[in-house]
Amino acid sequence: MSAAFLISTYELGHQPFGLASPAAWLRREGLDVTLVDLTKEKLDVSKIADAGLVAFHLPMHTATRLAAPVIKKIRAANASARICAYGLYAPLNAEWLQSIGVTDVIGGEFEEELAAIARNACTDAGPDVGRVVEAGLKTRPASAKTRPALPRLQFLTPDRRGLPALDQYASLRMGDGSRKVVGYTEASRGCRHLCRHCPVVPIYNGQFRVVSSEVVLADVAAQVAAGAEHITFGDPDFFNGPTHAVRVVTALHDAHPEITYDVTIKVEHLLKHRELLPLLRSTGCLFVTSAVESLDDHVLSLLDKGHTRQDFFDVASLCRETRLTLAPTFVPFHPWTTIENYCDLLDTLERLDLVDHVAPIQLAIRLLVPEGSRLLELDDMRERAGAFDATTLTYKWTHTDPRVDQLQRDVAATVGRRLVSERRTVFEEITTLAHERAGLPRAAAPRASEGQSVPYRDEPWYCCAEPNPEQLTLV
Repeated sequence: MSAAFLISTYELGHQPFGLASPAAWLRREGLDVTLVDLTKEKLDVSKIADAGLVAFHLPMHTATRLAAPVIKKIRAANASARICAYGLYAPLNAEWLQSIGVTDVIGGEFEEELAAIARNACTDAGPDVGRVVEAGLKTRPASAKTRPALPRLQFLTPDRRGLPALDQYASLRMGDGSRKVVGYTEASRGCRHLCRHCPVVPIYNGQFRVVSSEVVLADVAAQVAAGAEHITFGDPDFFNGPTHAVRVVTALHDAHPEITYDVTIKVEHLLKHRELLPLLRSTGCLFVTSAVESLDDHVLSLLDKGHTRQDFFDVASLCRETRLTLAPTFVPFHPWTTIENYCDLLDTLERLDLVDHVAPIQLAIRLLVPEGSRLLELDDMRERAGAFDATTLTYKWTHTDPRVDQLQRDVAATVGRRLVSERRTVFEEITTLAHERAGLPRAAAPRASEGQSVPYRDEPWYCCAEPNPEQLTLV
């Protein structure tokens, strides 16, 4: 029997759930499994020379690009290994991944399929051809437009043995200067919604899957025992299944009343289920991340976000009334950005007293158009986007106003220079720059709560403009 290696290149600074969950499935098969998080530890490639399976979790664009040099190096060291790529960005880049040595590609709900591949690769079960499993359908071409129903798995409690300790990952910075050790879990996967720019959509296509509350709570309990003081729920939208969400957080608070948590919820769901916000607050929710993306109603319509500018204002007021911290995220640079609209975003954040609530990187993000993106359904986007770039794994676009592209580069550089600066300090530099470029006076804004005590996770790597393979360690 040969060994299986599960590898993570980046998961936003938290201990890789994308390794721990499939590890439970593979170890249930009696397989020898090694977990490697390349953000925290070195990979001795020589130890993989005889591995039967090497699998990479690719949940995001950055992780996918960082994986490329590692995949090539492993393929050179082990010509016979099954190399698998799994996660949201694997099927989107299936052809490219196969060109650099990947034999198997799996999209959503990957655990069962990955366990089957591991059995064939690591035991005497016999040879098995490499394949693309896109949204649960075997041997389907990666370019297919339709998506079948995803499998409904009976999830296992993630097995985190072999991963670096939780305190080696990003922590939660509290307003008083203290820090909390952060754990991470998922109570559901996928999303009912079809936002055009979201990487979940090409794989799940409006489907979502619930993880049983028993499994979620067992995973939380294991992390609390390992030192976690706060839990991040990584669900794309925690209120896709509000009844399930309430069941989970109520049971979490009953079992661990001292533990705090954070969730991600759409603007429209915060409004639709506003009666649940006090429950979140009372059960230990410190903040809610919400993908606002833009304050321009035309852009929100193009992105198919399901909310309006006014809805965002209403949610900001609702969260303030509930004393629940709102952490809005944005994609401020896209083909429809104007410098004036960018200044309006900054002015609005000041006016709503949300400057401390927004991570500076959110003011620099440029719209990403990967393979399979619903953005390519838009005539306007297809006209602006060039050919697919296999180096960046995106369809590159250029703004019709070169000043916008230059402003984005300058804002990104500002954020990169000030990774450890206070949020308001970085904001001041960005808003001064933007208003000077636009030739607009800075709007007067009340500063009633300047220097707010807003909790947030510290993850400076996420602020990097480009993923850097040199940040990964191999020997």
